[in-house]
Amino acid sequence: MRPPQSLLVLGGTSRIALATARRLIARRTRTVWLAGRPSPSLESAASELRALGAEVHTVAFDALDPDSHETVLGKVFAEGDIDMVLLAFGVLGDQARDERDPAAAVRVARTNYIGAVSSGLIAARALQTQGHGSLVVLSSVAGERARRANFIYGSSKAGLDTFAQGLGDALHGTGVHVMVVRPGFLRSRTMADPKAASLTTTPEAVAAAIELGLRRSSETVWVPGTLRVATSALRHLPRGLFRRLTV
Repeated sequence: MRPPQSLLVLGGTSRIALATARRLIARRTRTVWLAGRPSPSLESAASELRALGAEVHTVAFDALDPDSHETVLGKVFAEGDIDMVLLAFGVLGDQARDERDPAAAVRVARTNYIGAVSSGLIAARALQTQGHGSLVVLSSVAGERARRANFIYGSSKAGLDTFAQGLGDALHGTGVHVMVVRPGFLRSRTMADPKAASLTTTPEAVAAAIELGLRRSSETVWVPGTLRVATSALRHLPRGLFRRLTV
């Protein structure tokens, strides 16, 4: 599959999304839509991509407002075909705070899962109507098995991952390709624990994996690739042992 000529990013200030856009612009992408909450950061991201030679538009998009998704995405697709939609929004939340504040926990779930279900279905239908395109969904290794340290975020990503896999099956044979990307946590400059570092990645590494996955028409991409083996082992750990893990 060739790199897309046009790209719609849902979550236009995402570090992974912007690294992916930069990489794709260097290959073939010429038109980019950045959808997100209006902010100086969104405008700055658009300016950065314009400087690379792309035609870049911004559009107001709020994952927490599903009632607006049909109108917002409809206007983008009305401007012309979109070769690739990158669903990249999400919030990590604060596990300790969110456990004490159910409303905050619900906000994480609504953003990461409900917002993604709404916008993902609308984007998928639009891609199917035009007869081609890819929907790339940023999931997370955190969704593979809930850990004590981040089970609210992890559960929302588990729901998203399952939804995206099912959507891919539903669209099989329609000309629309769905690819689920499961990155580790983004690496911090201050991260010193080598065990934690082995489960992390960078925006640039995820962008490279997304491009390769598109070329191969992959359905699932792990970043780094070693995570696939590591998470398989973790998935089968006895619960008592798994509960003790700190990474």
